[in-house]
Amino acid sequence: MIRRVAGPTRGGVPCAEVYTQVKRRFMRDYSDVQHPCGNCDFHDQSIWQPVSGAALPILNRGFDRLPLETSQILFEQGEENSGVYCVSRGLIGIRSCQDDGKSTLLRLAYPGEIIGFRSFMAGQPHHTEAQALIPSRVCKVPRHSVRQILNRSPEVLGRLADRCIQEIDRSHAHIIAAATRSNTERLSDLLGRLLQIHGRDCADGKRMYLPLSRIDLADLLGIRPETLSRVVARLLNDSAYSICGREVLLRG
Repeated sequence: MIRRVAGPTRGGVPCAEVYTQVKRRFMRDYSDVQHPCGNCDFHDQSIWQPVSGAALPILNRGFDRLPLETSQILFEQGEENSGVYCVSRGLIGIRSCQDDGKSTLLRLAYPGEIIGFRSFMAGQPHHTEAQALIPSRVCKVPRHSVRQILNRSPEVLGRLADRCIQEIDRSHAHIIAAATRSNTERLSDLLGRLLQIHGRDCADGKRMYLPLSRIDLADLLGIRPETLSRVVARLLNDSAYSICGREVLLRG
C-alpha cells in the first residue's frame, strides 16, 4: 500500500495555494482603476501623474477635494503637516504671520501649483499660513498616503524635488526682478498674471475684481503701502490700465 505524502503547508494551507494567492494579489490588473487627476487640466504636470499599478488604489483612497470660501484658512503657521495639496481652482495666498498679529503675503499659489509639500518633505510644522483669497478648491492627499505612494512610485519623489527647485528658482527670480526692474514694471506683470487667470473679457478690454488688498500688493512687491500709491499712479499714467477701487481694467 502506497501512502500519499502531503506537501508543505503554511498555516494549514498548502504552500502552492499560498503562492497562487500571493501571485494573484501582486499581479492584479489595475487598468480599471481610474486616476483621480485623470480629468484635471493640470494632469500632465501633476506630481501624482506617474502613480499607477498597486499605488493607484492608495492614491484614490486618500484623495479628497476641498472647497474653500474666501478668507478660509487651509492650514495655519505652526500647524502639523497633514498632507500635500494641489490648487485646482481659485487663488491661495501664502503668508508669514508675526507674533504681533500682523502678516506678510509672501506669494500666490495659482491653479496647478502644489502647496504644503515643504513641511511634508522636512517633517516639520508649516512655516507659513495658506488662505483662500477667492472661492477656491484644493485637492489633498494625506501624509500617510503620500508616504506609501513614495515607496511604490519613486517618480513622484522626483516631481516633488522638481517643485522644490522651482521654489528656489522663483525666489531667485524675485530677487533679480527687484534689483533690475522698476516697481511699475513689476506691478504691471503681477496684474497681467492675475488678469490672465482670473480676468474676464469685456467690450473695452479685460477686467477683473482684484482679489488683493493694497497692503497685499505692497507685500508682494516688497515696498511700503505709501510707495505703492505712487507706483499705481505712474502705472495709470504710462499704461493701458485703469483701476477704480478693486476693479482693474486693461484696455485693449
